[in-house]
Amino acid sequence: MSETKRVFLIVLDSFGIGEAPDAAKFHDEGSNTLGSIAKADEYYTPNLKKLGMFNIDGVTAGEKEEMPVGSFGRMTEKSQGKDTTIGHWEIAGIISEEPLPTYPNGFPEEILSEFKKQTGRGILCNKPYSGTDVIRDFGKEHVETGDLIVYTSADSVFQIAAHEEVVPLEELYRYCKIARELLTGKHSLGRVIARPFDGTYPDFKRTPHRHDFSLLPPKTTMLDCLKEAGFDTIGIGKIYDIFAGKGIDKTTSIVNNTDGMIKTLEAQKDDFNGICFVNLVDFDMVYGHRNDVKGYAQAATDFDVQLGEFMKGMRADDVLIITADHGCDPGTPSTDHSREYTPMLIYGEGIKAGVSIGTRDTFADIAATVLDLFGVKGDIAGKSFLDEVAK
Repeated sequence: MSETKRVFLIVLDSFGIGEAPDAAKFHDEGSNTLGSIAKADEYYTPNLKKLGMFNIDGVTAGEKEEMPVGSFGRMTEKSQGKDTTIGHWEIAGIISEEPLPTYPNGFPEEILSEFKKQTGRGILCNKPYSGTDVIRDFGKEHVETGDLIVYTSADSVFQIAAHEEVVPLEELYRYCKIARELLTGKHSLGRVIARPFDGTYPDFKRTPHRHDFSLLPPKTTMLDCLKEAGFDTIGIGKIYDIFAGKGIDKTTSIVNNTDGMIKTLEAQKDDFNGICFVNLVDFDMVYGHRNDVKGYAQAATDFDVQLGEFMKGMRADDVLIITADHGCDPGTPSTDHSREYTPMLIYGEGIKAGVSIGTRDTFADIAATVLDLFGVKGDIAGKSFLDEVAK
């Protein structure tokens, strides 16, 4: 194939396509994010269909495309986790043999006492909670006392919610940095997340100023390899946060999925040479965790419209890869991430049409393929499938 100049790697956050072989270990038997949303009247994704989404092994939703324009496959997560951090790290070439710590009973006093000492503020909640429910249930007390709402989830996260008029954003971010420095060793969880909100009781609402403070990736990623080889590395959405900035030259924040694709379409006009790594978080954060099947389906439809625009604007030396980092089936009683296979769609003038790469052993095969596209060697996990899909 001709030399690749730009790779656009788009992660549809939580867009799983069916339970993984070890789903029972994660209490996710029967989960199928795509299966749940594809049944909704709001779901219509002709461009994903054209790329081969419904031709992927094991996908029973939708109608198969007779002549897919892209190649496609099913990715299996090898890491011992189902959260955003571990999923993206694996896409970038790191397999996590041990799960990141979680706190189903709240955080231990050894962490909280030092956190309270360094911030000078008390703590409310300290247990797993829905992000919207926690500000409803503790927001009034927080506004009255100034105590911070600290909570977690099934994921490896330490979340701090605060009203922007009570705790200014920069102060909230400083508190998150304090927590990030405290959460080391056996407490090295994946992310500390600032969750600011505003409004008046009982109508508190999250603001778009969320910020993630992630654990530094423990090994080399494809981003490090590309940057070291002189290629551009661009992050859109929370990619910079997920990798704690490591291996990323330029970052662009977004307010939602639509804005994320607008920023991606803008990046498409730039004459860079390297990777544009995109995360579209609304699928997960706004719809998956809230069991909103119709909302998730509509978000997929909206994305597909912008995907069509993106595909029309691709250059001859561009490659598009679409995948996901885990599942979050809105059709099950659970509001947590689900252990699922993820899709892999790859498209471009230099990519064959209609090739199935079957079921892969690890998300890291994407990282190895990206490096292969640029002719870069790197000490990362994964096996390239470029030979199967390149013209």
